[in-house]
Amino acid sequence: MAWSAVSSAVNTIGNLLAQEAIYLWGVKEQVDRLQTELKWMQSSLIEADAKQSKDRRIRLWVAEIRELAYDAENVIEDFALRIGSRRRGGLSNCINRSACILKEGRMLHKTGSEIDKIFTRITDLVRRLQAYGIKELREEEGPSTSAERRESRRPYPHIIDDNIVGLDTDVKKLVSVIVNDESASRVVSICGMGGLGKTTLAKKIYHHSQVKGHFDLLVWVFVSEQCQKRKVWIEILSVVNSDFKVDKKTRDEVISEELFKCLKEKKCLTILDDIWSTEAWDSIKPAFPEKETRSKILITSRNREIVSHADSRGYLHDLQCLNKEQSWELFQMIAFSRPSIGSKDEGKMKDLGEEMVERCAGLPLAIVVLGGILVTKDSVNEWEKVAENVIPYLKRGKGHGVEEVLALSYDDLPYYLRSCFLYLSNFPEDFEIQVDRLIQLWVAEGIVLSEEEDGNEGSITEDLAERYLLELVERCMVQVRERDVATLKIKTVQMHDLMRNLCLSKAKQENFLCAVDQSNECSISTVRRIHRVSATDVFRIQRIKSPNLRSLVFFSEYSYDFEFWKQMKEFRKPVPRKMLDYLEKLEDSDENGCLYISIAIFLLLFVVLPGLNELFTYMINTFKLLRVFTYEGKADSSLGGCKLSSDIGNLVHLRFLSLRGLEFLCLPSSLGNLRCLQTLDLRIDNVVFVPNVIWRMEQLRHLYLPMKFKVIRKLKLGTLRNLQTLVNFSTKDCYLKDLIIMTNLKELEIRGAFEIEDFNAEDLHKNAPIIQSKYLHSLSIFNNIGRIDPKHLNHLLSSCVSICKLSLDVEIKELPQYDHLSPNLAYIKLRKCKIGEDPMPTLENLPNLRVLELHLDAFTGNVMFCSAQGFSKLESLSLEYLRHLAEWKVEEGAMRCLRQLQIDCCRGLTMLPDELMFIKTLQQLKIEDMTEEFKERVEKRAEALGKVQHVLSITFKDCFY
Repeated sequence: MAWSAVSSAVNTIGNLLAQEAIYLWGVKEQVDRLQTELKWMQSSLIEADAKQSKDRRIRLWVAEIRELAYDAENVIEDFALRIGSRRRGGLSNCINRSACILKEGRMLHKTGSEIDKIFTRITDLVRRLQAYGIKELREEEGPSTSAERRESRRPYPHIIDDNIVGLDTDVKKLVSVIVNDESASRVVSICGMGGLGKTTLAKKIYHHSQVKGHFDLLVWVFVSEQCQKRKVWIEILSVVNSDFKVDKKTRDEVISEELFKCLKEKKCLTILDDIWSTEAWDSIKPAFPEKETRSKILITSRNREIVSHADSRGYLHDLQCLNKEQSWELFQMIAFSRPSIGSKDEGKMKDLGEEMVERCAGLPLAIVVLGGILVTKDSVNEWEKVAENVIPYLKRGKGHGVEEVLALSYDDLPYYLRSCFLYLSNFPEDFEIQVDRLIQLWVAEGIVLSEEEDGNEGSITEDLAERYLLELVERCMVQVRERDVATLKIKTVQMHDLMRNLCLSKAKQENFLCAVDQSNECSISTVRRIHRVSATDVFRIQRIKSPNLRSLVFFSEYSYDFEFWKQMKEFRKPVPRKMLDYLEKLEDSDENGCLYISIAIFLLLFVVLPGLNELFTYMINTFKLLRVFTYEGKADSSLGGCKLSSDIGNLVHLRFLSLRGLEFLCLPSSLGNLRCLQTLDLRIDNVVFVPNVIWRMEQLRHLYLPMKFKVIRKLKLGTLRNLQTLVNFSTKDCYLKDLIIMTNLKELEIRGAFEIEDFNAEDLHKNAPIIQSKYLHSLSIFNNIGRIDPKHLNHLLSSCVSICKLSLDVEIKELPQYDHLSPNLAYIKLRKCKIGEDPMPTLENLPNLRVLELHLDAFTGNVMFCSAQGFSKLESLSLEYLRHLAEWKVEEGAMRCLRQLQIDCCRGLTMLPDELMFIKTLQQLKIEDMTEEFKERVEKRAEALGKVQHVLSITFKDCFY
């Protein structure tokens, strides 16, 4: 999207003017003017973007602006990087600068010429706008395509859908809330992505006998995006007080007051169908009483935020997709509603139908559309044609295609969220997206830019990106898969398959991104203005010819079909004909299971090693403007032995570089040239040599070092003031004192021996803090071979005043003192700690602890005791491989919020405490790898004492000892 491209360019130019102004003599005025022009374009694009889909000329105009912004940013950034490299250093660099003054003059002249060319393009762009009659952007052009689509989908409450599946439980739950006069929820909401059946569910409630009997009046109003408060009020008033006459002269205040009075006096359920924004609610809410009323409101929306905004105590019902059985039931209702064609054909059609229904991913609208298409098809051949192209058929549909309905959510996105959404088309189908990684990519691409990023407290771009993601979640455009156990922040998200199809379609339409696969491998070689490429096949990279590429994202998902081997002649290293013949024979008779072994050897020797080496060489030499390179997904062991060329240092525009899962013997020192890097992920599988150049990357925000690495001398990291994430930090290979300078650090993972030799005796005596970042929320320490001095650990923890997540996988012998543990701790995991004294008396007093995991000899004592009122907020407790634990005592009143309890391989433990019977919140009890005697005792005592009467799920697994 052009808006984010222009914003990124404006930001880059602003940084240049602020930091390098002294070196801009001769071109400063041009640079200043260029920034001003781009700012004007930026403001115009906000309105132009909404009109792209309706006017092809505007679409072309926006596309040209995007290209112009990218080129402007490249010119300015290239200049800034060259100037910056010359000005760094001491006296020797000053001498070099004096010797190269003529080169700098030529550089300024070249930059000025490039800026002049951009101004010429801007002039041509303005001329074309006038010459080809494009209307003013602010001029009204009638209703938008999006508004027309919404109006065409207007529901009528008296029309009941015949084909409804899977809503009985939802109806029962919602009716119970709505008719409950004691409930504090004045506003009840049904939320979910488009096509889930929110309106259908609301209709079921509208016609429910219990609801009709409970309320004096029922009112249905279709709100939609173009919310007109006067029209909404009049519609409701026509039902609740038909005697009140309204004409054009009746003021809004009078209508609102009359409606307010009626809703307060009468017991009315108002259903506001398809409300899109908090602004829409704010406009109509003056007519709805908040207190002393028996009336209620039911909202259907794609935006969860509206519920809490309308009523802080409102009830939110998240509508879910249909499961496999429900999906098939709904499909059968529609597709097989006509008389059977024949048992033989029907069996084949059912097989095809099951296959196609899976592509609908549980979305009722998609299943209904698919069924409506197939009910008109009489032959197996026709069904097979639909099965081959399910997605295109769903797009077109009958009446309303699925994509057309889902596109309403995209049309409603504000300009700053559109690029964030389109960027999700990078990720393959069903891919679980790590939120931290997604945010890093957004920031690196310039898609999210904080306008206040000037060093002020808390004004970090990642925080803004997190808010943007949360807004996409609230709008039901991405689905939450996992939350962080300590902070409860979103950890992973996923896109519904059909929402991803919409995302891909819009990304392609706006030339935002190209997802490379076998279906479009030919077309990418002809497009020269691709800026972002996502690929699941690294070997097709050489088909991309665009020198303007800024982002290259790979996913390690290989398809080992035999057609792939027949194409080997296209790759760099010739493949012996005998090898191909051998593989083809194995395909026909693979009795010994050696086919896959042969394929792996074949890949390693003839494809992977030469292929990946040439991939890096080709990438470095071709894509000079690259800002993002990452290899995502699960690492493949066959990708070993790659050689990272020293030419990697020429990719000076790189903001994000991830080599995770690949294998290198050493990294080149030219990495130090990558001064713009914000994220560097070196979690390489083998032991690798790391050159001491990372200190040059002063813009680094996220650094992931290898788990095991070699250095000639300790790495200097003391210049990395912006660092927020530091993983695999080692006191053996890095300076501990460098952590002091990292005042923005949020996550720290220390691996290997922990030594504080950098701190002298005076520092230790004064208890000088090791960590000075007040933002640090997560601390992990891993050491498989040694132990940590308890005094050193206490010293470290005493400076981590804000952490809420602590993981210790190291021998410590004794638990840190309570005074050194942060009161914010919500998650603690102890593993291999070999603590001899019962840790519970200390841990149970932590006021915010919600999750506790004691694993693999974390505690080596025999008796563990939890006192009354202890662990007041603990929700999850896991005890695993505590081989010495023989007795666990729990006083009544302890762990009163516990919901999950897991006991795994604590074979010395003979029985669970009887006091668990008083924990009424307990929902899940999981017992694994315990003795059969333990299982039998638990079952008998449970039955006798009734102590697990509140437990919803009890699981016994692998109890065979």
